[in-house]
Amino acid sequence: MDQIKKLSEDKNFTAVDLGKLSLLSETANGKAFLKEMTQATGTEISLSVLPAKTELPFFHTHKQNEETYIILSGSGKFQVDDQYWDIAEGSVVRVSPSGVRGMTNTSDEQMVYIVVQSKEGSLEQYSMEDGVLLEATPLWK
Repeated sequence: MDQIKKLSEDKNFTAVDLGKLSLLSETANGKAFLKEMTQATGTEISLSVLPAKTELPFFHTHKQNEETYIILSGSGKFQVDDQYWDIAEGSVVRVSPSGVRGMTNTSDEQMVYIVVQSKEGSLEQYSMEDGVLLEATPLWK
């Protein structure tokens, strides 16, 4: 993607700018995978655009990773196994590895969504259990 810019990186972080998310539709498959871009080691995050009145071209499962879909804009239907329901901006769906998943955009606008993929059962500590509050001086002041 020509619009992606590396903002900064060091041993503890990588920051990138994807540009306007609506332009993702001009990339291969309307998708940007962030694992390599950000050097992530515990998650794969992708940003996707599904054009208006379009469905994903396949259903799929995973061997060991669960996925969480976060719908940022647009609306449609999401299916897991033998159930489906309406989704729209603000919908969040977690699917276990073995869940057969697929979705369609039924709206007249493109659907923009994020998918977070991580190994099922790997989250041992989170939020305040894993976080450590520190005193630090903001450099931007």
